Amino acid sequence: MAAKTSTKPTSTTKKSKVDSTSKFSKETYIKWWKDMLLIRKFEEKAGQLYIQQKFGGFLHLYIGQEAIVAGTASACKPDDKHMTAYRDHGHPIALGTDPRVLMAELYGKSTGCSKGKGGSMHFFDKEKNFMGGHGIVGAQIAMGAGVAFAEKYNKTKNVVFVSMGDGAARQGILHETFNMAMNWKLPVIFIIENNNYAMGTSVQRTTNVHDLSKMSLSYEMPSIVVNGMKPESVHEAIEEAAERARKGGGPTLLDIRTYRYKGHSMSDPQKYRSKEEVNDWIEKDPIQHCLDIIKANKWLSDKEIEKTEEWVKNEVEESVKFAEESPFPTPDELYKDVYVEPNYPYIVEY
Repeated sequence: MAAKTSTKPTSTTKKSKVDSTSKFSKETYIKWWKDMLLIRKFEEKAGQLYIQQKFGGFLHLYIGQEAIVAGTASACKPDDKHMTAYRDHGHPIALGTDPRVLMAELYGKSTGCSKGKGGSMHFFDKEKNFMGGHGIVGAQIAMGAGVAFAEKYNKTKNVVFVSMGDGAARQGILHETFNMAMNWKLPVIFIIENNNYAMGTSVQRTTNVHDLSKMSLSYEMPSIVVNGMKPESVHEAIEEAAERARKGGGPTLLDIRTYRYKGHSMSDPQKYRSKEEVNDWIEKDPIQHCLDIIKANKWLSDKEIEKTEEWVKNEVEESVKFAEESPFPTPDELYKDVYVEPNYPYIVEY
């Protein structure tokens, strides 16, 4: 029999209660601001380089959504695992991956985080426990639950964070995964990065249930609606869900409501939304929110703020320089990392 929850209505959904700033330290706010600024500037530069045809493929920017990964990174533990979809630049940066190897991956260079074979949609960093961006819509939902099964099987107490867009939440695999995850009480947190649009289609046009936190109710999975424009709200929701998972309470669904300031991808003309709507969300910008708090508390002087901004600018410039000077993969790399390693005994004789 499924464990009962103490929340209502229908009964596991609740609102994130974080509105104050009293819990978080000067160091936390400075790190949030610095990390989000680096993500923002990295992606702005990536967008410029893409237009200049410095690299090809697809490019899906995370601009506007940075508070989600900032709050997640500050609330998780180093050995926790992270997995997301193809809008994946912000996640490894927040976890500490060097932006140089990320830019090199965009360029398809051998020094990239996926050896130049993955590009924008397939970042990966084993050392930081970032288990990848994934190009198949919704695939990471089940794969993340699989990683969580391994963590539970090995009794590690680690938690797996699986991010998806509101469009991926329409995939049938979500329901099968939710059922198994609750049945087995897997230590997995499902994060809907709810930016209101599945490509160019609004939530209101894709489902009769506009409150996506309710998607977990038929599985009696706890869910929380979170303000995705504030890292404080994300941090507390992640912290609460992770604590329950580590104690064996199973998964949580987080409906983190955010907004992307750019189009779905670089080819998106964004005709489905008004400039007024975009500007309303820009006024809630998470980077400016943290900077305002830093200034109000006089935690950094104007000179220190300027110095940090200069550091971020230099990091991005250095990442571009590193990428452009790095070599492309050699032709023999086509035959590596595909299905099996050389001499792997995959042929079984009976």
